[in-house]
Amino acid sequence: MVRGATMIWFGWAASGCADPAPAVTGLAGAKAEALGDSGLPADPDAGDGSGPDALGPAISMTRDGMVGHLEALMAIAEAHGGNRATGTEGYTASVAYVTEQLEAAGYGVALYEFGVDDDVWNASPALQADRDFALEDEFYPFSYTGPGVVEAPVSPVDLQIPPPDAENGSTSGCESGDFADFTSGSIALIQRGSCEFQTKVDNAVAAGAVGVLIFNEGQPGRRDVFFGTLDEAAENAVPVFALSYDAGAALAALDPTELVTMTADFSRVSVPSVNVIAETGGDPDRAVVVGAHLDSVAAGPGINDNGSGVAMVLEMATQVAASDWAPTNQLRFVFWGAEELGLVGSIDYVMSLSEADHGRILANLNFDMVASPNPARMVYDGSGSLGGDGGPNGSGRIEQVFADWFNAQGLVFQETPFDGRSDYGPFIWTGIPAGGLFTGAEALKTPGEADAFGGTALQAFDPCYHQGCDTIDNLDLDVLDELAGASMHSVVQLGSWDGPLSDGVAGPPVGDRERERVQRDWVPSSCGAGPRVWRR
Repeated sequence: MVRGATMIWFGWAASGCADPAPAVTGLAGAKAEALGDSGLPADPDAGDGSGPDALGPAISMTRDGMVGHLEALMAIAEAHGGNRATGTEGYTASVAYVTEQLEAAGYGVALYEFGVDDDVWNASPALQADRDFALEDEFYPFSYTGPGVVEAPVSPVDLQIPPPDAENGSTSGCESGDFADFTSGSIALIQRGSCEFQTKVDNAVAAGAVGVLIFNEGQPGRRDVFFGTLDEAAENAVPVFALSYDAGAALAALDPTELVTMTADFSRVSVPSVNVIAETGGDPDRAVVVGAHLDSVAAGPGINDNGSGVAMVLEMATQVAASDWAPTNQLRFVFWGAEELGLVGSIDYVMSLSEADHGRILANLNFDMVASPNPARMVYDGSGSLGGDGGPNGSGRIEQVFADWFNAQGLVFQETPFDGRSDYGPFIWTGIPAGGLFTGAEALKTPGEADAFGGTALQAFDPCYHQGCDTIDNLDLDVLDELAGASMHSVVQLGSWDGPLSDGVAGPPVGDRERERVQRDWVPSSCGAGPRVWRR
C-alpha cells in the first residue's frame, strides 16, 4: 500500500490504501438482521440473485507455503540493503524469486516491462521573492513540472482576491484571453479553479511565461498548499509550483518590479521495472486478474506491505497448479511493480490494453496488506453500500462472494471503501468489476473494531506501516490464514463463473461491457492520512 504525496516532487503522483469503514458487517444480532442474512446490504448488481452459491472444488492454502514465501522475501530484503523497492537489487531479486516459484509450479511466466519516471533533485526546490517561501508549508512542485531556475517578476492572471464563494469558481488561466495583458518573460501567477492545471500551464507558456505559480483558490478547505499533477505527456519545459492561498495573495501584492526566483534543479530519468504475469488455462475471453504488488517502500522490507499479499497469491497459484481443477475462466496471476510509486505498474498495464483485450477481463481481485498485526477483516465495498461510488457494475457480486465465505465461517468482517488507492484503481476506473481484501494500514483501530476483531483500540492496524520494522515479525498469521481461505474461495468461484457478473443471468457478455476511461479531478494518494494529488 502506498503512502502518497511524499514523493510528488520526485515526479511521482503517489497513491495508497483505503481507510476502513467504521460500520462492522457480518455481526450477529440486530445489526445482522438489519443487513440481511449475508451481513451485507442488498446488492444493486445482483439481478435476480440466481448466481452460483458454490462452484468448483475446495482447494487448500497452506500456512507453511505462505510463510516460506514471506521468509524468502525477508531474506531478499536483508541481503539487499533492507528493502525491495522499485529500481533496486532487492526488487530484481524479488522478481527472480516469484518467477522461479511460478515456473517450478508449471507456469509460463511473462515479464511486462514499463518505466518509472524518477526526478533526481540536485538541490531542494526553492521559491524566493521578498522572503524565502517554505517548502511544503507554502509551496510544492507539481508532478511533471519542468526543470529550471528562473528569475522574473510575477504577472497575475485574472485573479479573484478575495476568492469566489463557490469552489472551482475561478477561471484564472483557463482561456488564452486571460493572458491579453500578460507580460512575456514573466512568471504567471494563477489561481486554482475550474479547469485542469495543465490547461493553465499550456495557456501561460503560449503567452510567454517562463514559470508558473498556481495558488489554492481560497475558500474554507482550499487555502493550504495542495499537491498537484500535470500531464506526463505534456513534457512541460518551465517550472510549475503549487502554492497556498496566502502565499499566492502575498505574491499578488508584490511591487510589479519585484523579482521572484523559482528553482527546480533536477534531471528526469526513467527507471525500468516489471510486472510478473502467469496464466492458467481456461477461457481467455473471461480472464480473472488476481493481483498483489511486489515492491516495498525504500524504508523497509515490506513484509506485510505487501509480502503478505504476494505470499498469498503465490501460494494460491501454486495450489491451483497442483490441483486437478481446470478453471473455466482463465486466471491471470499478476505481481505488480511500482505500486508504492503511484500504482505505476497496474496503471501502465491496464491503460495499455487494447479495447478488445480490456473487454476480455471478467474481474480483478486485489490483495494488499492481508496480515496486519492489529488487523480487521475488510472486504472492498463493491456495492457502494457505504455511501460512496462502489465499484463498476458487477463489483457488488464479487463483494458478496467474499461475504458469503466469511459468514459461512462465522467470521466478522467489515466493508472498506473503493477509493482507488491500490492496484484495483485502474481496473475500476475503466469499468472492470473488482474486489479484494485488506487488514488495515496506519489508520487507528476504533474501540468498536477492537470489540469486533480483537486487538488494541486506538493503535494502528499496522504500527510498522512503511517503516523498517515491517519485517517477518510484523504479521498476524492467523488472519493471513483466514483471508487466504476467503481469497481462494473467491478465485475458484470467479474461475468457475458462468455468465456475466452484472445485469442478471441474461446480461451482456464480458466483451460488450462499455469501457469507461474516467479522468478524475485527482489521482490516488496515500493510505488514509495523505492528501489527494489534484489535476485541477
